[in-house]
Amino acid sequence: MTLALDSAAQDLLFREARTANTFTDEPVTEEQVQAIYDLVKFGPTAFNQSPLRVVLVRSDEARERLVKHMAEGNQPKTATAPLVAILAADNEFHEELPTLFPHFPQAKDMFFAERPVREQAAALNAALQAAYFIVGVRAAGLAAGPMTGFDFAGVQKEFLDGDHTPLMIVNIGKPGEDASFPRSPRLSYDEVVTTV
Repeated sequence: MTLALDSAAQDLLFREARTANTFTDEPVTEEQVQAIYDLVKFGPTAFNQSPLRVVLVRSDEARERLVKHMAEGNQPKTATAPLVAILAADNEFHEELPTLFPHFPQAKDMFFAERPVREQAAALNAALQAAYFIVGVRAAGLAAGPMTGFDFAGVQKEFLDGDHTPLMIVNIGKPGEDASFPRSPRLSYDEVVTTV
C-alpha cells in the first residue's frame, strides 16, 4: 500500500527535512507563521483542548533576553536564527473548552477542574501540537531547529507566567551553510511495531 501524499511532499515533511543549526538571514514573515498555524491547528488533541501557546521572539531586545537562558551550545544559533518561537503549554486551557469542545461543555469541570490533571493533559497535548508545528514549518519550506537545552524556569519567568509551561524553543528559517549533522540512524519497523 502506498501513501496518499506524493513522494515530493513526503521528502519535504520527513525524508529530506532536517533539524537546522544554521540559517540564512532571509526573514520569516508573519504571513508564513500565520499559514503554518492555520494548517497545524487542525492536528488532533484530546477533547480538542489545543493547549499549545506560541511566543514569537522577533525583537533584538527579546532575543538577547532569551539567549542568556539557552544552553551554551544553543546560544549562537538562537542568536542568529531569523525567527525563534517559544512553545509552551497553557495549563488553563480548560477555560477554552466550552468553545473548543461545544458538544460536551461539562468536560471543563468534569475532567479538568484540578490543576495537576490539567498540567499533565496540557504537557502531553501541547507536545503533540509542537510536533505538528515543526511539520508545519517544514510544509512552509522552512527548517526548524527544536531545542530543549535551556533554563526552563528562567524562560518561564522571562517570557511566560505561572499558567504556562515552556516545552521547547524552535529556531525557524531557511537552512544556512552546513545546517545539519549527518542523518542519524532510525529504528526499523520490526524494532518498533508489534502485532498481538
